[in-house]
Amino acid sequence: MLWKHYNDTNVNLPEELSFKDIVEHSFIIDENIKEQILGLNKIYLDLISNGTGSSYFVYILDTYGHIVAEPWQLGFQDAASPMMQGIMDLHHDIFFFLILILVFVLWILVGALWHFHYKKNPIPQRIVHGTTIEILWTIFPSLILMFIAIPSFALLYAMDEVVVDPAITMKAIGHQWYWTYEYSDYNSSDEESLTFDSYMIPEDDLELGQLRLLEVDNRLVVPANSHLRLLVTSADVLHSWAVPSLGVKCDAVPGRLNQISILVQREGVYYGQCSEICGTNHAFMPIVVEALSLKDYCDWVDIQQF
Repeated sequence: MLWKHYNDTNVNLPEELSFKDIVEHSFIIDENIKEQILGLNKIYLDLISNGTGSSYFVYILDTYGHIVAEPWQLGFQDAASPMMQGIMDLHHDIFFFLILILVFVLWILVGALWHFHYKKNPIPQRIVHGTTIEILWTIFPSLILMFIAIPSFALLYAMDEVVVDPAITMKAIGHQWYWTYEYSDYNSSDEESLTFDSYMIPEDDLELGQLRLLEVDNRLVVPANSHLRLLVTSADVLHSWAVPSLGVKCDAVPGRLNQISILVQREGVYYGQCSEICGTNHAFMPIVVEALSLKDYCDWVDIQQF
């Protein structure tokens, strides 16, 4: 944030600063950038005066931090699990071969159009057989497919691998249109499993800085750097429990338990959504996973039990 970059020297600054003062005293050196930020701030204030402005927090992120999503923005979310990192690496490796094939095919097409133009070949020649080229276009595609298939199968089997002795077993139950989470390893004060529902926070109830259509009243809290088992099912229709940053997507089927293993590598908050059309409010049942340190997680469990 801009206000975190003040000079720590003995400079007397007023207690209440305007946005202009913050920009002028910030670490930004380029005057053109300062003018652009101040211009955007003026537009923002005009929107606020008309009652159409967004929150100041989102404005700062969008105009200065460039953290908010932008049009035509492509790419994966930051990987927070070995599974997601493997998916990203496989994607990049396959894309390398795709680019090579694309360039090679375009080169062949352009070369054919250029060298075999009818003006350069008034007397056409007919070729019906070519042993060398047939061997080449059989061997090279086979090798490329092998280079793609071997890491693909390795990742596929790794994703289906089940942890034999997980630190925690949890259960996610899909409903129309919310999630229920159960921690069967712990008991609450009434000697039942630690259970709670997770509903999306309505837009009118969002606090400053919270994400629209992604925040929930109760997050799924897990310890970081621990092997977890998640059982997924549904109480009514088909749902799908998906968190992109963790590389996880598991169908929730009524009357059936699906099992996935998760390892969150760092602390943080990770967002997902139901990824199976399940009715009118399908778009309004987000998933929020909060990974804490082991100590903070134990403190959270103690609070939930009493």
